[in-house]
Amino acid sequence: MKKAFVTGGAGFIGSHLVDALANKGYWITVYDDFSSGKKEFLSNHIGKEYFTLVKADLVDTKKLEKAVEGHDMVFHLAANPDVRAGAQKPDIAKKDILATYNLLDAMRKKDVKKLVFSSSSTVYGETPPKPLPENYGPLLPISVYGAAKLASEGLISSFCHTFDMQSWIFRFANVVGERGTHGVIVDFIRKLRKNPRELEILGDGKQKKNYLYVRDCVDGMFFGFDHAKDQINLFNLGSSGATQVTRIAEMVVEEMGLKDVKFRYTGGKRGWKGDVPKFQFDVSKINKLGWKAKNNSDEAVRKAIRDLLQNKL
Repeated sequence: MKKAFVTGGAGFIGSHLVDALANKGYWITVYDDFSSGKKEFLSNHIGKEYFTLVKADLVDTKKLEKAVEGHDMVFHLAANPDVRAGAQKPDIAKKDILATYNLLDAMRKKDVKKLVFSSSSTVYGETPPKPLPENYGPLLPISVYGAAKLASEGLISSFCHTFDMQSWIFRFANVVGERGTHGVIVDFIRKLRKNPRELEILGDGKQKKNYLYVRDCVDGMFFGFDHAKDQINLFNLGSSGATQVTRIAEMVVEEMGLKDVKFRYTGGKRGWKGDVPKFQFDVSKINKLGWKAKNNSDEAVRKAIRDLLQNKL
């Protein structure tokens, strides 16, 4: 029986990953400090024989080393989940980078050789208006969040080469869906519940990015893990197309059954400091390997809105 260790397993993407691991017959240890994760996201697994929950922080190296021992692979999703938060609290980057280092060092000490890491499109920074492949450079992030992800990628690469480890690094598009706790869709739903007549939209509403449905995201991670066998396997993970912020607002209004909602824009091309207004992903590398997202960007957004409304966000 394969044993998987999941950091941040009580979070939005992490809990969907745990569901998939359980369906595949893995024994699972979730390691989470619940700074953003929720216990109810794991309610289907708590108390089951195959499942262990460790409530702890990745800065606690003794607990971490003890917990990670004996596992076949690690899925590292624990991190600050909100890109915008870095503008107010830049020190979260320091914690995320230290957490990745501590995890890699614990794996080294306990001879755990395989790591799957959730990185982000934010590592690319401000980029030209063309689809970006994995080998685009130089990588100069404009958000603290993106900088922490890029630093973590560097640490993972160095540990793989120095200590004969193997990694799968996935640079996610904007992942959306059930259990989402932040981001533009969540923001719009909450604002419209408070005031169904007017919606504040950050920036000019013309920001346009790729959105990936959360179950497609998890499916893509597994496909890459199962089919790519290099020492370091790096993939952009996204869907086809891109969706403009104003279009997301229109879809939220439609799904909530509202009429005559006034959109009020705060102005400027960015929604916040560190926001990349327009971003295009080249996902042909993983497509050529044999995987493609089931939902395009607009479909991912529509499904996510319905999920969040149905689950009483």
